[in-house]
Amino acid sequence: MTQVLEQLRQRVLDASAQGTPLQLRGGGTKDWYGQVPRGSILDTRDYAGIIDYDPTELVITARCGTPLAEIEAALSEKNQMLAFEPPYFGDGATIGGVVASGLSGPRRAAAGAVRDFMLGAVLMDGHGEVLHFGGQVMKNVAGYDVSRLLAGSLGTLGLILDMSVKVLPKPFAESTRRLAMNQTAAIAQLNAWGGQPLPISASAWCDGVLTVRLSGARAAVAAADLKIGGDQVSDADAFWRDLREQSHAFFASEHTALWRLSVPSTAAPLALPGNQLIEWGGAQRWLQTTAAAAEIRAVATAAGGHATLYGGGDRAIGVFQPLAPAVAAIHRRLKTSFDPSGIFNPGRLYPEL
Repeated sequence: MTQVLEQLRQRVLDASAQGTPLQLRGGGTKDWYGQVPRGSILDTRDYAGIIDYDPTELVITARCGTPLAEIEAALSEKNQMLAFEPPYFGDGATIGGVVASGLSGPRRAAAGAVRDFMLGAVLMDGHGEVLHFGGQVMKNVAGYDVSRLLAGSLGTLGLILDMSVKVLPKPFAESTRRLAMNQTAAIAQLNAWGGQPLPISASAWCDGVLTVRLSGARAAVAAADLKIGGDQVSDADAFWRDLREQSHAFFASEHTALWRLSVPSTAAPLALPGNQLIEWGGAQRWLQTTAAAAEIRAVATAAGGHATLYGGGDRAIGVFQPLAPAVAAIHRRLKTSFDPSGIFNPGRLYPEL
């Protein structure tokens, strides 16, 4: 891997010297996410492989180009998992793309986000320097936690070379229940359950049906089954996989824009035109709509949240919610510190970065 690393470093140094942008790219399964990618492609897939995996320590360390499928296969052999349930969005997904995108699946509300499981990272900055952050245990950071900062940065701060990620055992038992109710009742019910000792690991409401997944010890899941009621879902694995990969029927429309609204879980139903699907106990609201971006973001802001354009629509309006001036200044300083020449995925998060 030393030769591959040197090739990557030379590409970075050349780009920095010439001021030409680089598009950091693994399998390309998340090219649609964020602003339109630009620059010559720097393919990371040759820099691959699991560096270290100790099931007893619940930590796996891998290079950025390692296929996500390879990571999950290794964990599955030891009955362990990436608890944030990352989406693939294609067969070529890599662990580097998982961290850079920061996207989590249905289990995120119960287990945590990608950044919550980041223990350490190795980064190549705009000078071609290899920087080490964090380590392989939970309490390893003194000062700024850069390894977590990299989650969701979309490669704008540098090339993430290696990452150490905390893993968790798979639950002993799982059950998925389905109940008929309207959106208002579903939000109220999810928040009521959220205040009780129930092993809820995922939830989804769509078209008048609330679906809830229970995960944990067999006795706890069995007791929760009785308390929650409803009907048992026989094809549960397929349902949650389709939801995670956005192959669920809700996401099929090609004539509307897909928005992700992040709001407090207790927020009332949002008065927006279109179809909605609710996840994460009410905190994540998917919206298929033709409404204007300004209207959508105004409603999300009024509810105490923000809105991100996921698919369709015009990315020129800005995929991510505009930053407050003070927060934007922090982003600019970070970008300048790690990438002074502005070569790494320029504009992928915000046009000015």
